[in-house]
Amino acid sequence: MQKHITVRPAEGTWVVRAGGAVIAESTNALELTEGDMPFVIYFPRADVATAFLDASDYRTTCPHKGEASYFDIVSKSKTYTNAVWSYETPKDEVLQIKDHLAFWVQDGVQVERV
Repeated sequence: MQKHITVRPAEGTWVVRAGGAVIAESTNALELTEGDMPFVIYFPRADVATAFLDASDYRTTCPHKGEASYFDIVSKSKTYTNAVWSYETPKDEVLQIKDHLAFWVQDGVQVERV
């Protein structure tokens, strides 16, 4: 049976910019691919400026990854609601993403390899 999700080290240096500020930069990011969806970069929590994040009450559940907790990004000019998520207790198949954060790319929030 083929795995539905693959997690591997993301090559190079990855950054997150929100509202013009760099809020994450990592050479230890992970690339998660789920089915035929585009990959998502997960940043180690230690490489994220968490002072820009406010915990949200929003939650979702994925049958493959578990329950996701969300955060808002608070920049000088705007709050990006539920723009960050984390699996605090991920399922065994994706245990590597524990203590990592992923970012929803949108107008004002970019995730890119530099």
